[in-house]
Amino acid sequence: MNPVIENLLTRRSVRAFQEKEIPEAQLEQILEAARYAPSAMARQTWKFTAVVNREKIQKLAAAMSAELGRSGYDMYSPQVLILPSNEVDSKFGRDDNACALENIFLAAWSFGIGSVWINQLRDICDRPAIRSILTEWGIPANHVVYGMAALGYPASSEKKAVEKIGKTAVVR
Repeated sequence: MNPVIENLLTRRSVRAFQEKEIPEAQLEQILEAARYAPSAMARQTWKFTAVVNREKIQKLAAAMSAELGRSGYDMYSPQVLILPSNEVDSKFGRDDNACALENIFLAAWSFGIGSVWINQLRDICDRPAIRSILTEWGIPANHVVYGMAALGYPASSEKKAVEKIGKTAVVR
């Protein structure tokens, strides 16, 4: 099977990670793949922030937990958290960031690194407790975080079969 197609068909969300660091060279390639995602009219109004400090990741998780009223929320304790952000007034910012996240997930998987989409930040990123953390990390005040990529090596090598129920059609 073509390796690109195999990567697409075998990637699954991972919600339990090993205590194993992601090599910096691989993280850089994952971020580069994000930058090469398509964006509307090639505007590239995004910014990619990678957090590799687990204490800082858990600080954001705790703030999110408090804001969302979800006790003990930890975003699955990833080794790395990538926050693609985009200008709040960018008409296609959410779409652009979704494309970038998919590139992140697929690039990570090509290295055997698992990932899961974290989407709870979108509606709360301008609350003071959250915005102060984002500001501390250099995310511009005029940016919104539509989704995040939690990354780490999968805690289990077990690959669950997932039934795909979406339909396809070819019109000739």
